[in-house]
Amino acid sequence: MSPDAAITLRRQENQVMDLPPIAVAPLLPCPAEAGWEVAARARLPRRGANGQASGGFSAASYQGKSDALLLLSDAPQGSVSAWSGVREMGRVPLRPLFQLDLRGSPGVPLPAEIDGEGLVVLGDRLWVASEGRRSAARVAQLLAFDRTSGQLEHAYPLPADWQPAPGRGLGANQGPESLALLRRPAQGDVLLMASESPLLQDPPAQVRLLGWALTPSGAVARPLARLAIPAGAGWGLTDLLVVDAAAPSPGLLALLRRFQAPDRWQVLLAHYPLPDGQADPDGVLQPLRQWDLIAAGLPPDNWEALTPGPAQADGRGSLLLASDDNFSPMQDNHLALLVPRRSTPCHRNR
Repeated sequence: MSPDAAITLRRQENQVMDLPPIAVAPLLPCPAEAGWEVAARARLPRRGANGQASGGFSAASYQGKSDALLLLSDAPQGSVSAWSGVREMGRVPLRPLFQLDLRGSPGVPLPAEIDGEGLVVLGDRLWVASEGRRSAARVAQLLAFDRTSGQLEHAYPLPADWQPAPGRGLGANQGPESLALLRRPAQGDVLLMASESPLLQDPPAQVRLLGWALTPSGAVARPLARLAIPAGAGWGLTDLLVVDAAAPSPGLLALLRRFQAPDRWQVLLAHYPLPDGQADPDGVLQPLRQWDLIAAGLPPDNWEALTPGPAQADGRGSLLLASDDNFSPMQDNHLALLVPRRSTPCHRNR
């Protein structure tokens, strides 16, 4: 890459990776049973400009100021790609901006393979949830990368309860798959992380929720609660999003997915209360509401990524979802823009 090209790429990265805002447009249906509508859909190419396979999109972060969508790929070494034109999605194809490859640094080597599944862009850092395989070669961790170079700055081990041991810990390829930013006025930032499936020592249909406080000395994990997910084999939690963070009663949106062979997918969006600082870490939070997103118009596929999308002309917020094609010819790199249905009184009282 020429020096001029490198400078241009750096400028694009700095413009795209802006800080997530505290306030967002109204993001939930009102009334809740009104549900969601699919306002736009798109597909991303399965190969990049260099001819290499493009996909495995497992997490997303929409940057509103630059109208760019960052997508984390769970390819073995991981990368973050940026795409422009989200506000015109469905009318014109999204355009690739750049790809930032994740890599180790001299002081903090990156494992030969990671499985990046959750993404938060915050200041000068990219925070990534890395899924594990119950082996020393594939460890589940919270990873902090420099947002400009893609170099790994710090790797944080998960709490002891999450570590592999006989009959305990995360199952192989069972998370963590989610990462969300909790930002509230006059409080420190917290990263929320959930296991995809119950830990081996836990009851079925319950996934653990962690809060990583971002302190001057690093990220510190604390158990917050458990989230009830649907019963039945194959259900898992694939992403999280905080809603109404600055309101008196903030909540969580969780993307829930189930695969049943040979080719049946189910996808739910669940709204949970957000546990407060005094919550019982072993307490189980039931969803306040669940919506069937396949019934709402999503194509059946491996939907894994969830991020707030652009505000609509009528003031409503939106959600952007992305699917992980697993680099399989049987799946695709889908994008979808979901908009909450809201009644006239809701519009007046937002």
